[in-house]
Amino acid sequence: MAKAYWVSAYRAIKDADKLAAYAKLAGPAITAGGGRFLARGLPAKVYEFGLSERTVLIEFDSLEQATSAHDSPDYQAALAALGDGAERDLRIIEGV
Repeated sequence: MAKAYWVSAYRAIKDADKLAAYAKLAGPAITAGGGRFLARGLPAKVYEFGLSERTVLIEFDSLEQATSAHDSPDYQAALAALGDGAERDLRIIEGV
């Protein structure tokens, strides 16, 4: 079974306090769902149309596990805490 990854690329952070509240809830929810943080922070380099904003890469053992972690009540509470505090693009992709 292929691993799966959350790739979260932030476009803008509008409210640092809301982002902090999200992070406080999201980290434990993601790890409880089987996620492992592989990279997070500002990009070392940006090419093409990339933005120099926060990027997060999280690994899961399967697509099912990645989707379940996202849809879990604990992660949904983290999203509610984030609200309109950031614009981001979250994608779940399968490994090769």
